[in-house]
Amino acid sequence: MQASPHYPDSDAFAPTGRRRAVGVLTMTLALLALAGCGGRDVRPAAPAASAPVPQRTWNTVSPTDPAAANAVLMRAISLVGTPYRYGGNTPEGGFDCSGLVNYVFRDMLDVRLPRSSRELYAYQGPKIDAERLAPGDLVFFGSGGSVSHVGIYVGEGRFVHAPSTGGTVRLDHLDGSYWRRNYTGSRRVLH
Repeated sequence: MQASPHYPDSDAFAPTGRRRAVGVLTMTLALLALAGCGGRDVRPAAPAASAPVPQRTWNTVSPTDPAAANAVLMRAISLVGTPYRYGGNTPEGGFDCSGLVNYVFRDMLDVRLPRSSRELYAYQGPKIDAERLAPGDLVFFGSGGSVSHVGIYVGEGRFVHAPSTGGTVRLDHLDGSYWRRNYTGSRRVLH
């Protein structure tokens, strides 16, 4: 980088050969360490060439406690972009799917929930049909009759979740081919 009137000392920040090598080595080691982290990958597979699946019409269902539901969904949405980390349960350390759910309900409502997606699915809250989902409900996914993933429904067919290693907390649609195919059920925590 050339020195300029805007950056008069820019040459002072140019990496030397040794600093560059140390930086590359550090980055490589960090990437190798992170490559070994993570749980089961729940990212959607590349879509196969098939007929499009029609979008469902999502009913507007009012939650039993609108203020609590609003607090949950606003907090969940505010965490979009937080890195995924297997076993994570804080914004600073990252989240896995059940860690995100636990954090949001504990942080906003002081509600303590089971820690794993399977335990959350077995939770005593009522089961909810997809057509009757309300903001704040938990949505579950899995295959072969086993639950392996959970998210928080925010309305209009969308949910917030922490999907997989290398990803971030994000907003997805239940009608996405992967999510629709692997949808297991829903539970209402706010009742």
